[in-house]
Amino acid sequence: MGKKIFVVDDSVTMLSTLKTSLIMNSFDVETAFDGADALAKLKSGLKPDLMITDVNMPNMDGLELIKHVRALPAFRFMPILILTTESQAAKREEGKKLGATGWITKPSSPSALVSIIKQVLPGA
Repeated sequence: MGKKIFVVDDSVTMLSTLKTSLIMNSFDVETAFDGADALAKLKSGLKPDLMITDVNMPNMDGLELIKHVRALPAFRFMPILILTTESQAAKREEGKKLGATGWITKPSSPSALVSIIKQVLPGA
């Protein structure tokens, strides 16, 4: 059984693409369609090894999600990657301050994403 990656994105296409490429690289994948959905899944017992989140989503955006996730003791040190079309330095800085481990600008190739995951997730 591979490491569990939790992907949060409001785009069905993006979720499907990421899930397929991560499964092909021997990861277990869980998904959520926005920050509120993701937070509910984490609070109900989901224990991923790493989370990848978009920034711009309805209900709760990725930065707000990171803030809430870092407040949960079980997830204070889980690696969190932001995968987004946002490239503004101010947004990146905000993500970093809230506890994001890394920032990846879309589009990103599956091989580049897997390479980054392996850098931030020991044993991946």
